[in-house]
Amino acid sequence: MRIVITGGAGFVGSHLVERYLAAGDEVIVVDNLITGSRRNLDAVADHPRLTFIEHDVSRPFTVDGPVDAIAHLASPASPIDFLRLPIQILKVNSLGTYHALGMARAKGARFLLASTSEIYGDPDVHPQTEDYHGNVDTLGPRGAYDEAKRFAEAITMAYHRMHGVPIRIVRIFNTYGPRMRLDDGRVVPNFVSQSLKGEPLTAFGDGEQTRSFCYVDDLVDGIVRLMAGDVTGPVNIGNPLELTVLEFARRINALTGNPAGVALLPLPAERTGDPSRRCPDITRATTLLGWQPTVSLDDGLARTVAWFASEMQRAGH
Repeated sequence: MRIVITGGAGFVGSHLVERYLAAGDEVIVVDNLITGSRRNLDAVADHPRLTFIEHDVSRPFTVDGPVDAIAHLASPASPIDFLRLPIQILKVNSLGTYHALGMARAKGARFLLASTSEIYGDPDVHPQTEDYHGNVDTLGPRGAYDEAKRFAEAITMAYHRMHGVPIRIVRIFNTYGPRMRLDDGRVVPNFVSQSLKGEPLTAFGDGEQTRSFCYVDDLVDGIVRLMAGDVTGPVNIGNPLELTVLEFARRINALTGNPAGVALLPLPAERTGDPSRRCPDITRATTLLGWQPTVSLDDGLARTVAWFASEMQRAGH
């Protein structure tokens, strides 16, 4: 297969690139490096079946030759990005999705959209199923990301209905693992870096909000299965093990031996609208794709902590 991966130098994208190369496929990465990094592709940088194109997919683009599949993962996706890069987020998920879909139509390629559990907003339904339409605040600081992804889903379905483009939509729940940015702003990089420094882990509000954390290898396996299958509608990919933020913080402190505990802080501006509960219903993924997470939280966290420790040492932290 010859596959284009937008955002392929990002956290999730780089792991997906490695997975397809290992399977014998040819991979073309298109990334403007606004939040991704060429370092994420160091392990495969000289691979003969990898091509890297530095380009912002919010502007028109194409690639030479045939294309069998396009995985559209390009988008900033961290809370700090919601305030720092809201226009870029809106553009890459609207114009970028439009351009990627146009190439899929022209090349006769199947198209996979990396959507998000954020489209459910602060949910009234728990756990979240794919037929739940969400509870999103369009005017809050998260609105740029939430609504951009909702639009991306809508235009993806429009291209499927109007032009017959074979599409896949994956709704990604909280994912963690090696290659997350140190300044990512999400709970895993924050907690792990603080714990490795022996600092108190800073949780916001009362710490009783819940999240469900999926290791990146499991997510990539779900994406690959979805791309290869024939499921058109959206599919949740995430780990249904639900923990409070406080419970999660304590797991990390126990793993690193950090005695500093947890500090509860007021919710900052960029966290306004944070969902109180987040947990996927993965019935569709299990029944239609034969997928379920296999990496335990303890195993995944151990791998992640080891990676962060080496990165922090390299960066001199």
